[in-house]
Amino acid sequence: MVKRSIFCATLFFFTVITCLIVFQSPVMAGKIKLNYANFPPAPTFPCVQMERWKKEVEKRTNGQVMINTFPGGTLLGAKGMMDGVIAGQADIGNICMAYQPGRFIVTNAMSLPLGIKNAKKGSLALLKLYEKYKPKAFKDVVVLTMFTNAPGNVMSKVPVRRLADIKGLDLRASGGAAQILKAWGANPVGMPMPATVEALQKGTVKGLFSSLEVMKDFKFAENCKYVTMTETVVYPFAVIMNKKKWNSLPADVKKVMTDLKKEQALWTGTYMDEQIQKSIAWSKDANNVEFISLSAKEKAKWDKKLDFITDKWIKNAKDKGLPAEAIINDIKAFAK
Repeated sequence: MVKRSIFCATLFFFTVITCLIVFQSPVMAGKIKLNYANFPPAPTFPCVQMERWKKEVEKRTNGQVMINTFPGGTLLGAKGMMDGVIAGQADIGNICMAYQPGRFIVTNAMSLPLGIKNAKKGSLALLKLYEKYKPKAFKDVVVLTMFTNAPGNVMSKVPVRRLADIKGLDLRASGGAAQILKAWGANPVGMPMPATVEALQKGTVKGLFSSLEVMKDFKFAENCKYVTMTETVVYPFAVIMNKKKWNSLPADVKKVMTDLKKEQALWTGTYMDEQIQKSIAWSKDANNVEFISLSAKEKAKWDKKLDFITDKWIKNAKDKGLPAEAIINDIKAFAK
């Protein structure tokens, strides 16, 4: 009788322990693994923000979510990112909307020469723009955050001190930035940023038009010894997630990611602006790069050449049934 009581007590004890393991440890039992694809190299700011977001999600979900990151196009390339995420080739992806100007019409209005001063203002303005208009281009994904780089400048192997100097110059650009170079008289050459390193070395291009963090991130300061400070236009980026994967997430995990949306935009914009200052200092100190400032009179000439770009975008957007003027006015207001 005593033996039976001991056996029953032991059996009960192991049953209780088993129940505790099964029902009270959902984090261990239900580990969520996500793949996050990115196209530029790991040291660049889109990948730095990716690693920060991964770390925050893993920390705030107490390890319930594990995120594997794939920088440098190792899982999906720049132009195939959106469709790859929609198809489930990656759970999460980072896209640069300037690479597909006809697809992301509303958000690519951020690439117009509207005088956005820095990445912090640009990132918050872009997110507000998306949240107000919810463009159809994103209907098949879930937007986790958005951000921009800093305003674009001309980095070149030869000095560009006036508008006449840029005429016929082969410069790398994409999306709306290519239109801007063409308006100034340069010859825009479309290619992904990573391919520009070799193109500069071979002389295929004589420079590029982008934000200045790339002078350090891609070591462009080793080839481009001149920077003309045009401070014109930003590129819009978005972090998107496969909709089916999003719908499969628990509510508490969704909340963590939703709560990070604006915070991540602000963090990325602030980080970007800080990197610009570091890149400028490094370019000057380590590579003797000359930074050329345009006079107010000269800058006015450059800006006037760009007026038609916004006018053209407004007409095209109107033709597609979009409230074009309202979008432009909202961007200017959001960026203040």
